Amino acid sequence: MLIIQPTDLPDVLLLTPRVFADTRGYFLETWNADRYQEAGLPATFVQDNLSFSAHRVLRGLHYQAPTPQGKLVQVLQGTVFDVAVDLRPDAPTYGRWVGHTLSAENHRQMYIPEGFAHGFVVLSPEGALFHYKCTAPYDPTGQHVLRWDDPALGIAWPLEDPILNPRDAGAPYLHERTP
Repeated sequence: MLIIQPTDLPDVLLLTPRVFADTRGYFLETWNADRYQEAGLPATFVQDNLSFSAHRVLRGLHYQAPTPQGKLVQVLQGTVFDVAVDLRPDAPTYGRWVGHTLSAENHRQMYIPEGFAHGFVVLSPEGALFHYKCTAPYDPTGQHVLRWDDPALGIAWPLEDPILNPRDAGAPYLHERTP
């Protein structure tokens, strides 16, 4: 049984798969096209990605345009605070964000639809192994980034002074966004 929780942003979903655990460990289904399609997620993902990030690393806020990606994300090791920002220009929730803690222990997944920026910060000292399924292939020419600490967004990151790469650190603010 898949538990689906809506978030404060339409179309962004928090999903908790059923976990079968005993003294040996656990088993869970991370993707089932029929089950997830019934939940409203796209049945077609075309690319899977895996990244490892050290403690305090913040990645984001990334998005693709003109070929957007929807993402189903989850943490396989460690803990992150995961954020989605609505960038759909005609949406009443444009510029609003939602964030949830995803961890290897809670097994939660978050679905971030096309038209949203995405980012996360690693909270666990051992780092985090982060997996995501994408609805469109990565397009390096369409990769964009928003400033993680934009006051207009007001994201309540649970960690001060994160580690950023130069591109994320110097990203434009929402009002400077081009595509």
